[in-house]
Amino acid sequence: MDSSWLVPAALAFGVLVGAGVFAIVLIAARRGQRAHAVVSSGVPDGVDQVIDALESAGVVLDPSNNVVKASPGALAFGLVWNQALVHPELVKMVDLVRRTGEPVTEELHLSRGPFGDANIYLFVRVARLGARYILLLAEDRTESYRLEEVRRDFVANISHELKTPIGAVSLLAEALVSASDEPDQVRRFAKRLTQESERLARITQEIIELSRLQATDALTKADLVDIDHVVALGIDQNRVAADSHKVQLVSGGDAGAEVYGDETLLAVALHNLIANAIQYSPKGSRVGIGVSLNEGIVEIAVTDQGVGIPEDELDRVFERFFRSDPARSRNTGGSGLGLSIVKHVVQNHGGDIRVWSQPGNGSTFTIRLPEASHAAATSLGAHT
Repeated sequence: MDSSWLVPAALAFGVLVGAGVFAIVLIAARRGQRAHAVVSSGVPDGVDQVIDALESAGVVLDPSNNVVKASPGALAFGLVWNQALVHPELVKMVDLVRRTGEPVTEELHLSRGPFGDANIYLFVRVARLGARYILLLAEDRTESYRLEEVRRDFVANISHELKTPIGAVSLLAEALVSASDEPDQVRRFAKRLTQESERLARITQEIIELSRLQATDALTKADLVDIDHVVALGIDQNRVAADSHKVQLVSGGDAGAEVYGDETLLAVALHNLIANAIQYSPKGSRVGIGVSLNEGIVEIAVTDQGVGIPEDELDRVFERFFRSDPARSRNTGGSGLGLSIVKHVVQNHGGDIRVWSQPGNGSTFTIRLPEASHAAATSLGAHT
C-alpha cells in the first residue's frame, strides 16, 4: 500500500492529540473544484483546522450521524449532501465503529454524488474522534483502478492478437511436413506461412512502436521536417497496396509547410492513415492526401470514399486494438494498433488528430501540428 500519506497524517495526528483527541488521517489528492467546507458546530478544538487543511475527503459526524464538518474534498467527491452522508455503505461503516469502538478500513466502489452515473473507488478509514464524534477519511483510488483495467485489457487483447498468427504458423508448419511430397501444396503452405509470419512481425513491431511513443522521452530530438517530403514518403510506401486494391492516391494543397519533430515518426503516422484508408475503400475509388497551412497550424488530411464509421464508434477509433469492422480488418492483416500509434505520434509533436466520418460517405482523418515558423516565433516571444 502507498505510504506517502504517513508524514502529513502524523502532522494531523499531532494537532489532534494536542486537543486530547485520537484520529488517523489519510491524505489524498483533491478531485474536482474547491468548495466551501460544511460549517462545524461543537467540534473539538483543533479538528476544524485539520479538516480544512486536508486535501483528501474528511468528514466529522455527530452522534446523530449529522455531518458537522466536511473537507472540500469530501464535497467534491459527492460524499456529503444536505449535511448527511450520501452513500449507505459509508453509513454502515460509521454505525459499525459506533458499536465496536474499533477503527474500520474498507475499499469501496461508489457512485459520485446523488445524481450522476460516474463512479469512484475510495479507500475509506473510519474511527472514533473523542467520545462523541466519528471521523471518516477517504483516499481516491479511481485512477489506479483505471490504469489497472487498461493494463488488463491490453494484456488480454495482445494475447488474443498474437494467438491467431502463432497458431496459424504452427498449423502451416505441420501441413508442410505432411505435404512434403506435393510441391504445389508445399508452395501454397509456404506462401501462407510467410504471410502469417509477416503479420506476426508487424504486430510485434507496432507494439514496440506504441510502447516507445508512450514513453516520456519518445521525442528527444526535434528537427525541421518538410511536410511535403513526409507526404511523398507516405504515398510511396502505400503505392503497391493502392495499386493492388485499385485505389487512386491523390495529393495536393499548400506546399512548403514545415514542423519541428521526427520525420520518421510522422511518416509512420501518415503511412498508417493512408494504409487504413486504402483498406476500407472500394475498388476504383480515391484516397486524397491534402495539406493546408492556416494561422500557424499545419493540417494533413487523409480522405477516403470508403464505408465510413458509425457515429457511436468515432470516439473509440484511436483505442488500442479497436476495429470498426473486425472481420474486414483481420482479412487485411490489420492489428488494430495503427490509429493508436498515429494519435501518440501526433500528441508527442504537440498536435492533435480529428476524425469526421459518415457511414457510406467515407472518412477524413486530420493531423494538426504547430507550424515550425510559428513555434519559433512563439518561443522567441517567450524569451523577450
